[in-house]
Amino acid sequence: MTNLQLAVHFFFQIAVILLFCQLVGRLGRYIGQPQVVSEMIAGVLLGPSLFGLFFPELFTRLFPPDTLRVLFPVSQLGLAAYMFVVGMEFRMDIVRERLGSAVAVSVAGMVTPFVLGGALGWYFFHHTTLFPAKTSQLEAVIFLGASMCITAFPMLARIIHFKKLSGTVMGTVALGAGAIDDAAAWALLAVVLASFDGDFSYAVRNIVGGIGYVAVTLAVVRPLLQRWARPIEARGSLSDGEFVFCLSLLALGAWFTDAIGLHAVFGAFIMGAAMPRGLVVDALRERIQPLTVALLLPLFFTYSGLNTQIGLLDSAYLWGLAGVILLAAVGGKGVACWLAARSTGVSNREALGIGVLMNARGLMELIIINIGLQRGIISPALFATLVIMAVVTTLMASPLFEWLVGRHGHAARER
Repeated sequence: MTNLQLAVHFFFQIAVILLFCQLVGRLGRYIGQPQVVSEMIAGVLLGPSLFGLFFPELFTRLFPPDTLRVLFPVSQLGLAAYMFVVGMEFRMDIVRERLGSAVAVSVAGMVTPFVLGGALGWYFFHHTTLFPAKTSQLEAVIFLGASMCITAFPMLARIIHFKKLSGTVMGTVALGAGAIDDAAAWALLAVVLASFDGDFSYAVRNIVGGIGYVAVTLAVVRPLLQRWARPIEARGSLSDGEFVFCLSLLALGAWFTDAIGLHAVFGAFIMGAAMPRGLVVDALRERIQPLTVALLLPLFFTYSGLNTQIGLLDSAYLWGLAGVILLAAVGGKGVACWLAARSTGVSNREALGIGVLMNARGLMELIIINIGLQRGIISPALFATLVIMAVVTTLMASPLFEWLVGRHGHAARER
């Protein structure tokens, strides 16, 4: 396709994606699913798992390979912009007050599922063909462990927003723990990729660069931005030039963490957390959030769904393995996070809510296993089993939350 043809086709794709996401979203609301979960499911349904399976020719015409070169960067922009908004809503004061809870939940939510996932990785390596021959035992153990301990950080943020838990103890502890868990999971992925490529400088750059970025952004950039915001607060408005400056910081943060292999979402989230509270954050959120949520974010869900093929699970044995992975994921993440929150003085109802929220894998799981598939670390069949786990744990989050926390969730919102 020429550039003009790509542009014309891309506009048509946007229309189809947005309308389909809204249709699935309306259906999802009847069973208590937030729009974000419906969009993830819509993305999978639009991909080769359903639409491409039953209408292969129409699927190829709607999503030819060339158009993915356009869809991918736009989808990444939407994800980064949304995580920038999430960072602006992140309550650092509650994290400081509940630091023990956030750290305990994070450690429990990493260690337990990592151990269970690593054990499954060892078993699959020795007793199945789910890992390609060039994948070593250590790489299999670490990769599956990292896949099990990850949390759907962007999706977690949207579910918390949907449940009106932003700024509450439950929402902030879950977000803080989720951010730590995902950063650790990406560091583990960096170790696997470094081992796979025989170049450990990648892992060093990932881990050291990530720690350095957080330190510089929060300790240096944040105070400078607070000083910069004083005349804006006095004037009572954010100019177009100042708005563009903030967007540039968003882009630079996403670029840096993506460049070091930690993924753009972390750079955008930390840069959002560094933005000066008050008029600046209110103005940025008002300008960025509507278009991002309505237009850009559904494109990311669809792009992820285009790489998902649930049809690869073509035997009872593989479905059985998917069930084992699901049980290990729920027990290792949800139960461990609930117990960790309880052990640090969080009420049982709030601890249950945190455990349910942390158990959702969603998008970040899809990202990490897509990388594993593209690099040849895992087989398509193992990829499909992990997709099932990601989809089911995410679908479970909202109904389980309503069942376990329910109407009493207002108690968490008042704190």
